[in-house]
Amino acid sequence: MAFPKVGNNAPAFKLKNQDGKDIALKDFKGEKNVVLYFYPKAMTPGCTTQACGVRDTKAKFAKADTVVLGVSPDAVSRLVKFREKEKLNFDLLSDVDHEIAEKYGVWGLKKFMGREYMGINRVTFIIGKDGKLKHVMEKVNTKTHHDDILEIVKSL
Repeated sequence: MAFPKVGNNAPAFKLKNQDGKDIALKDFKGEKNVVLYFYPKAMTPGCTTQACGVRDTKAKFAKADTVVLGVSPDAVSRLVKFREKEKLNFDLLSDVDHEIAEKYGVWGLKKFMGREYMGINRVTFIIGKDGKLKHVMEKVNTKTHHDDILEIVKSL
């Protein structure tokens, strides 16, 4: 499955956040850039490092008129625990049926310790205020992700 094309409208989505509230891409159109980052599973080491980096730079994203949304196939109940445990200050979205992950081309075959399975690949999409896809980050370093995407957002 391929990623959406940079320059085109980003695929629409509406997912439940950790509070069970619907969050949709259209909620931010004309007002905020959106960083939509897909991660495999809440409360795992790499995903925790990535989320805490975003948490610690939230003020910088706000100055850049940008909202960050993390998407995983986790149930809302797991997102609640993740958010509370790590004191996360941004929305985590539940894509249990991986419909949005498929729209964005991040649902696919993964390999871990000799086992193959389907899951979310760690990819970040930056969407402009106009709703168009501005950048796709395929290679994500969980330790520097927040700084890397902030630099891209600032260059928009």
